[in-house]
Amino acid sequence: MPSVKNPNGPSKNRLAARAAKARKQAQKQSAGGGKSKVTKADQRRGARPGLLPTSGPNAAISAKKRRKLERKMGYALKRKMEEEGEAEMKDAPEADDSTKNDGKATGEEMAVDTENIA
Repeated sequence: MPSVKNPNGPSKNRLAARAAKARKQAQKQSAGGGKSKVTKADQRRGARPGLLPTSGPNAAISAKKRRKLERKMGYALKRKMEEEGEAEMKDAPEADDSTKNDGKATGEEMAVDTENIA
């Protein structure tokens, strides 16, 4: 006798449709979750999703002011590195070439003991 599917269960078409619907809903939810919330205070200053307020702490900074701030931050970082002693030493004497090892082997270093090679 051939096996018969349970007549009370959902058909293959219904199962596929349910899975597709769940997939669509999950995709919409994940895409919508990336939106950032705009606070009420920023909304009063003209902010909308994708637009910064025109005033207040979250307002967009002009290009000129941004360049000035970057310059100031660079100077602050330089001062911090100087305090820690990581800055370039301009007064230090440069190393002599005679004591400097260029990574090249001299005749003495190249001598190899060939008798004890296994």
